Amino acid sequence: MHTRTRTTLIAASVVAALTLGAAGCSGGGDAGPVKGRGKGGANPVAANAGAVVGGTPQKGGTLTVLSNQDFTHLDPARNWVMGDMDFGTRLLYRTLVTYKAAPGADGGELVPDLAEDLGTPSNGAKTWTFRLKKGLKFEDGTPITAQDVKYNVERSFSPDLPGGPDYAARYLAGAEGYQGPANGKHLDSVRTPDDRTIVFELRTPFAEFPYATVLPTFAPVPESRDKGPQYDNRPFSSGPYKIESYARDKKLVLVRNEHWDPGTDEVRKAYPDRIQVVMGLKGGQIDDRLIASSGADASAVQWSVLRPESAPKVLPRPDVLKRMLAESRNCVDMLQMHTGRAPFDDLRVRQAVQYALDRDALLTASGGPALNEISHAAMPASLFGGEQPDVLGIPTAGDARKAKSLLKEAGKADGFSTSLTVSNGDKAVGEAIQQALGRAGIKVTIETVDPSAFYDTIGDTENRTDLVYTGWCPDYPSGSTFLPFVFDGRYIKEKGNSGNHSLFRDEPTMKRMDEIAAMTDAEEANKAWQELDGEILRKAPVVPAVAKRMPLLVGTNVAGAFGHHSYGGQIDYATVGLKDPSKSGS
Repeated sequence: MHTRTRTTLIAASVVAALTLGAAGCSGGGDAGPVKGRGKGGANPVAANAGAVVGGTPQKGGTLTVLSNQDFTHLDPARNWVMGDMDFGTRLLYRTLVTYKAAPGADGGELVPDLAEDLGTPSNGAKTWTFRLKKGLKFEDGTPITAQDVKYNVERSFSPDLPGGPDYAARYLAGAEGYQGPANGKHLDSVRTPDDRTIVFELRTPFAEFPYATVLPTFAPVPESRDKGPQYDNRPFSSGPYKIESYARDKKLVLVRNEHWDPGTDEVRKAYPDRIQVVMGLKGGQIDDRLIASSGADASAVQWSVLRPESAPKVLPRPDVLKRMLAESRNCVDMLQMHTGRAPFDDLRVRQAVQYALDRDALLTASGGPALNEISHAAMPASLFGGEQPDVLGIPTAGDARKAKSLLKEAGKADGFSTSLTVSNGDKAVGEAIQQALGRAGIKVTIETVDPSAFYDTIGDTENRTDLVYTGWCPDYPSGSTFLPFVFDGRYIKEKGNSGNHSLFRDEPTMKRMDEIAAMTDAEEANKAWQELDGEILRKAPVVPAVAKRMPLLVGTNVAGAFGHHSYGGQIDYATVGLKDPSKSGS
């Protein structure tokens, strides 16, 4: 299909794609979709996808979140992890545009948030104008202005605030070399003609720009409240809740923001009076507490996914299984190799890893086929129309003989030693990688990292390990929000590097990305992204591993809970609450 304007064509394309459901972002060791399994309820886990647990919530009470970790970042300039974005943008701060609070594909629909509408394009989609609603206020009652949104966009460029979404850096005109608003330096490409109008000037047409404004970069931050890196500990609220207390790695308590006006907000229901996140718990301990669902745990939900070893305690029990959410995460986990460091700068060595990896073992280590599916491509199935291609054709159990042959060609007949970083929740996955590569003569040392520090650790390009196991989730259903973020070498950072953890710098790949981005035919662009996925895999910077669901248990007193597809299957905190607030202990 051809149309005259990229705006019309891409917008129509994205709307069509949203019937498959959107996604979120960076996925750690916990990311991924399952392709169409479980129709008719054959898979009891898949049958829970799209389910809403517990009926209609009531106002009041305390909702408890049982977590194995602290947040990676709550500062909206740095927040680019699926669950953290869900929590931050649904509870603490609002963005120009957001996703509808609905299960399944309906959750991929864009709705206005701070803005009155989804933005007005002009100049061939190189200029986007948003008009803020009236009556928006911060937690102290001061008005939210367009200048506050501009300020957070600008501060997201600061080298002191790494790790956040970089759509602004990629698309805003004149952003090259900008280092944030220190010393009064501002971006001319973000204009605020008045307190309620913000205009973005882009360096290239970008019809998908409203989807980018869902990200926390486009939340307001008042300059007077900014404390640089310390803002992470106390973001200033523009949402329905504000921070009462935050003891890092221990507990976060949210209470109502009395200046939030529900009349300006069609998405957030703010049912609980208080939300507390209890951190530092063991994953198995959380599972057992929610399976039992006694006392205050009846009013609790879990942050981290159900551990694979807990599945036998849940799947045979209909009374517990009905309290488990299992949305597809629409993301892909992969083993990424440091392509700029020997021996992984040799294509043959990287191909040897592709052949050595036993994805069947990874599937088992990740919880088995009830919770996961093997990935054959870098992009998730939704970006291929529902079914990933298998361009490499490598056996899912691997081929150690072929891997050894490739290592011999590379002058590594005796193998070599290397190291791998995984989140400590993925230790079993790390061991499966270690064993598989060991059969080919590659000796792997595993380094585990706390989930809250995982992205900062692997984002340190100078000091990180040769191998990392992580994933990626599209911010919306387009190849433009997947392949460029995972494989474009022009945006690799020394600190806070996100997405491209293979440090892949390949000129033909980057040239092709630019060519696809300039296409004006949506079908042509979509097909080109799909073909580029295979071309990249042949250059072997990564090995796609598994795609997962997001199995999350909730207590018996929890209501209105569902996994939001656009946030990687995490609970939508905009609408969750309690059946009987009086039983929550508040």
